[in-house]
Amino acid sequence: AEAMILGIGIDIVDIGRIRDSHQKHGARFIERILLPAEIDYCLQQKDPAPSLAARFAAKEAIAKAFGTGISAELGWHDMEVARHDTGAPHVVLHGKGKELFEARGGDSVHISLSHTAHLATAMAILE
Repeated sequence: AEAMILGIGIDIVDIGRIRDSHQKHGARFIERILLPAEIDYCLQQKDPAPSLAARFAAKEAIAKAFGTGISAELGWHDMEVARHDTGAPHVVLHGKGKELFEARGGDSVHISLSHTAHLATAMAILE
């Protein structure tokens, strides 16, 4: 069967806002949004804020591609942004994310991340 786009999503996040939340709430803030491997990766960076913001944007974009947004149907921990050896990001779905994906007849989730000094953005395509 030929691949078909089932949904797209895009999101933009202010890196400063994420930096402030991380400084104010610390681990509690990032643990609510990210999984352990994502946290490890971000905290290895000299400035974690752009990576944290990009993952925040990625999850929002994925949730938009599914058409649910972040909700009871699809939570922060149901999606993971992992990295290939090349450094390219890819999506790993867990729990409700996996169920939703199978229910939609999805074949793959594509993700692209980018950031400037102040903004992080992500685009997701559900195929």
